[in-house]
Amino acid sequence: MSIARPHRVVVLAQEGAYPFEIGIPARIFGAADGAYEVALCTPTGAPITTNAGFGISPAGGSELLREADTVIVAPVDPRRLKPVLDNDVRDALAMIRPDARIASICTGVFTLAAAGMLDGRASTTHWECEALFRSWYPDIELDEKVLFTDAGRVLTSAGAASGIDLCLHMIRTDHGTDLANRAARRCVVAPHRDGGQAQYIERAVLDPKDASTSRTREWALQRLGDPLTLAGLAEHAHMSERTFTRRFREETGLAPRQWLTEQRLALARELLESTDQGIEAIAAAIGYATATSLRTHLSAALGVSPATYRRTFRATSATRRGEQVVRTPRRGTSAVTV
Repeated sequence: MSIARPHRVVVLAQEGAYPFEIGIPARIFGAADGAYEVALCTPTGAPITTNAGFGISPAGGSELLREADTVIVAPVDPRRLKPVLDNDVRDALAMIRPDARIASICTGVFTLAAAGMLDGRASTTHWECEALFRSWYPDIELDEKVLFTDAGRVLTSAGAASGIDLCLHMIRTDHGTDLANRAARRCVVAPHRDGGQAQYIERAVLDPKDASTSRTREWALQRLGDPLTLAGLAEHAHMSERTFTRRFREETGLAPRQWLTEQRLALARELLESTDQGIEAIAAAIGYATATSLRTHLSAALGVSPATYRRTFRATSATRRGEQVVRTPRRGTSAVTV
């Protein structure tokens, strides 16, 4: 069987770009078993100077965008942002195919907004840039509390490391959790981070003597099939429910119940992809009384039923890169990697 060509990712970088974020796509997609190839371009093909003071030479100019399956707009120093695009940037964006996926990291969302690519779509950016974004683009929906948004063809992410989260999400969407997790392990990063930007927004620093909820979170992850309650979690952490909830939000950006739902759905997705267990059995394994509960929560989170999710990602994994892949079900899986 012939091997399909890798998915082409092109990173568009402009003057004053952050070098760390420029390199994220190549590092993360490059760890995905050859499923992607990544190239860097600038609007004109000329070298650029990063905000770190050194220059970067691209592989080419905007002509590379014509062949891109995914375009990722790298962020620039906020001091260089403008509400209107330079002509060379606008001309470069016009090269993108209508069916290509478009994503931004951090302040790269300003480029998409100025180009009219976010009209009617949810977006995010670094929480420190929220006020500026709203003042320039008041009609665009912005959620500064999340790590990334996925509005179908257009995706956006928050600051710095959230670009890693976004790239892993795209691998997970394209090829399933298994490949995304392998890429994450190779890069020594978390396959999935809990919560959103709320946990990183400036606030009073916890006293070192204060207890953490981390041990209770680890304890809960090994018991997702059990009927976990706020009272039980607080008791394990040796805190009152009120104190536990406050600390939990400070550390994860989520309420305990919302966090539990995310972890249970992450485990459900892994089991749907990697085992032949029935929907009822998976629901029980993640702590839901009925398959109906699993269907309701998964549909609310992803917009698809468990059966549809399984068909999509089992098929995607089995035909990854055009090769015949046989996957051995991992029965009895009871833990989720976060």
